[in-house]
Amino acid sequence: MVTCVCVTEIVPPDEWPAKGEVTFESVSLSYDATLEPVVTDFNLHVHGGETIGLCGRTGSGKSSVTLSLFRINHICAGRILIDGLDISCISLHTLRSRLTVIPQDPVLFSGTLRFNLDTEGSSDDSAIWRVLEIVQMKAGVLDLPEKLDFVVTEGGENFSVGERQLLCIARAIMRDSRLLIMDEATASVDLRTDQVIQEVLRTQFTHSTVVIIAHRVSSILTCDKVVVLSAGKVLEVDTPYHLRMRDSVFASMVNQID
Repeated sequence: MVTCVCVTEIVPPDEWPAKGEVTFESVSLSYDATLEPVVTDFNLHVHGGETIGLCGRTGSGKSSVTLSLFRINHICAGRILIDGLDISCISLHTLRSRLTVIPQDPVLFSGTLRFNLDTEGSSDDSAIWRVLEIVQMKAGVLDLPEKLDFVVTEGGENFSVGERQLLCIARAIMRDSRLLIMDEATASVDLRTDQVIQEVLRTQFTHSTVVIIAHRVSSILTCDKVVVLSAGKVLEVDTPYHLRMRDSVFASMVNQID
């Protein structure tokens, strides 16, 4: 394996990534340049618009793979391409501003609700209200005394966990990113909020590539493709249907919840 060293910074076009196509080419990852790899020789091609589920036991490498898209982990070897561009050649600010992540523990910023949903101030209020309606938060925000100017406290503590997650989903819709990473966004919410999030994912991100870190196998049964990881290596890659139809690790994981 050869480490790709970028010598010239690439300035991608404003619409990048337009497709959300992701390619991992023999990628090895570590937490630091001085440490041993936690993911080795990882190869995966994700077509634009696909929904991909990453699963495996704790420590299998799921989070490391997704964090590498933001260049948070050290790429020891290989390269990662998004729409054909090597992400090591793109400035961190540009790279991270073009991708969207929805964490398991939803994060809101101190400031107005309007700022939390439209951090760049590039949309009018009608667009914000439309998105709030999509995530079924419009009625609740209308009940707030300042509505969109309602001040969110540190960490969003004046909203419930479910409300914070729905607002994070709304922010992702506002950003209209072609590459969305979700760290099992439904793991800490109630059933109703889970149902709202699943419906929003089905209807609002149809043109985006969605990568889901699965803590519950049931959450990725409808993905286009499932990647099963173990000890930083790929065990299986296929559709959920085909993996369930054979003697696979994924099938055994699904059978445990049936």
